[in-house]
Amino acid sequence: MSTSQPLPFGSAAILGAGLMGRLLAVELARAGCCIDLYEAGSPEAEGAAARVAAAMLAPLAESAVAPVSVVRMGQHALSRWPELLAPLARPVFFQREGTLVLWHRQDAAEASRLAGVLARTGAQVPELAPMQSLDTPAAIAALEPALGTRFARGLYLPGEGQLDNRALLASLLTTLEADARVTLHWQSPRAPTDFSPGTAGQPDWVIDCRGLGAKPQWNALRGVRGEVIRVHAPEVTLQRPTRLVHPRYPLYIAPKPDHLFVIGATEIESDDMSPASVRSTLELLSAAYAVHSGFAEARIVEIATQCRPTLPDNLPAIRQPQPRVLQINGLYRHGFMIAPALLDAAMELLVHGRSTLARGLGMEAPDA
Repeated sequence: MSTSQPLPFGSAAILGAGLMGRLLAVELARAGCCIDLYEAGSPEAEGAAARVAAAMLAPLAESAVAPVSVVRMGQHALSRWPELLAPLARPVFFQREGTLVLWHRQDAAEASRLAGVLARTGAQVPELAPMQSLDTPAAIAALEPALGTRFARGLYLPGEGQLDNRALLASLLTTLEADARVTLHWQSPRAPTDFSPGTAGQPDWVIDCRGLGAKPQWNALRGVRGEVIRVHAPEVTLQRPTRLVHPRYPLYIAPKPDHLFVIGATEIESDDMSPASVRSTLELLSAAYAVHSGFAEARIVEIATQCRPTLPDNLPAIRQPQPRVLQINGLYRHGFMIAPALLDAAMELLVHGRSTLARGLGMEAPDA
């Protein structure tokens, strides 16, 4: 949890107004700090990976592709998000109804492998709510009546959650706009070398949260492409994020308010920002239809691509390359799930000069 102690400085320049930049600006301003927030793009965060994300908070489900350190960051976030959302200027959709994992009969072997991975994660992180096996269609229908008896077996991961990413970005923006201690600079790209923190007329700290925009200062960064489709499906009602096991592309469907659904799966080692391919679009939509036939009449609202900033080990990192300069990066595909842990670790570093949380969760990157 972020510190309640007084800040030992009075001003900061934050570079990048994506998820981390906005969260830090709100937290520091609430602590009494004067903030200048610089963003190369617009207030709508159109260039931010956070705008495209499904914003699922699923540490156990993500352990299929993430190490235990990321799982623990995600567990930290589940209790922190309500605290971070409460003081914002506008309400943000947030729920903890768990994650449902389903599969077709031909993918039972892959599902068994996944269940083994999740069970091992549960043993390593016992504070996670235990996974539950759903061994009959009726057990699945009890959780998601809309799915009927389409699937014979599944897994339920209690306590996992999600939020509305775009509503959060908008609420953070409204909160910052209303704070007299915050000055927002749009269409104003900046790098740490543009500042001399701690000198006369300069901010006390520079905090770099630019994602892939920081690649000139953090050469190890790379982009990992993701593709998602947003659809409006009035005939579909799902209570919680649902994942479909598949040997090649584990699909997720994240329901948002008003029958809006975010469908995704693809992950490509590329910084290509071109539009989504026909192949991936067909795969995502076909898999969604396989989960619920009501998606056949859904309306496609958006097909989006974005590249997530990723470090060689696929883990997030905080580093201080020089005095009074802090860099936070590498959130990869886990941005919303791990952002509160990174926020709290950064606040510890800024107040105390060290972070027990960062060290314990493996965030520190002295050389990268």
